[in-house]
Amino acid sequence: MLISPAMNAALREARFAGDSALDASGVEAARLAAPQVPAADRAVHGPSQRCALTAEALRLRSDGEPALAEWALGRWAGARLDAVSTREPEAVAAWLADPAAAPHGGESLLGLCARAGAWLDSLHDGGGSGDGGGGGDGRVLAVAEPSLVRAALVHALALPPQAFWRLDVAPLTLTELSGRSGRWNLRCGRPLAPERAG
Repeated sequence: MLISPAMNAALREARFAGDSALDASGVEAARLAAPQVPAADRAVHGPSQRCALTAEALRLRSDGEPALAEWALGRWAGARLDAVSTREPEAVAAWLADPAAAPHGGESLLGLCARAGAWLDSLHDGGGSGDGGGGGDGRVLAVAEPSLVRAALVHALALPPQAFWRLDVAPLTLTELSGRSGRWNLRCGRPLAPERAG
């Protein structure tokens, strides 16, 4: 089970990966969502402040998981997408078109999908099925950056890497993968936050 972290300023500003904390509204949204979080045998969170603080606000007893680190975007980290697109239009175009490209000096899309897939497959290799059947890790809940959720879905469903760009992961949504390595089933993201009255 994958939960995307709550909103923060960097996400609102369409910045490339940058480790920034939640703002007050993100913390409050996660606290309100806490009762909706499903039970799990083990909880982990990505190493970013955003993931750690979301896990804390959701009242999870979770451990940091280095494999769930945000997409390493090299020199673009923390920059606004529009600024990078203006400054380096050819590099951005190559990055979007070629899953092996890493013009920013960081991790390619293929590398991100491989890392997310290796972590996902390790849940099965460690004895757990990811869905509560069997021993080992059992049901694992991870608070992970949207890019990691998208990459895990590309791997789990054996999608072409370009499908990554067509997957949207909203803040504080639950995406459930059940089954095992090589045969995952998807229950698409559902919002954890309660609906607000209009």
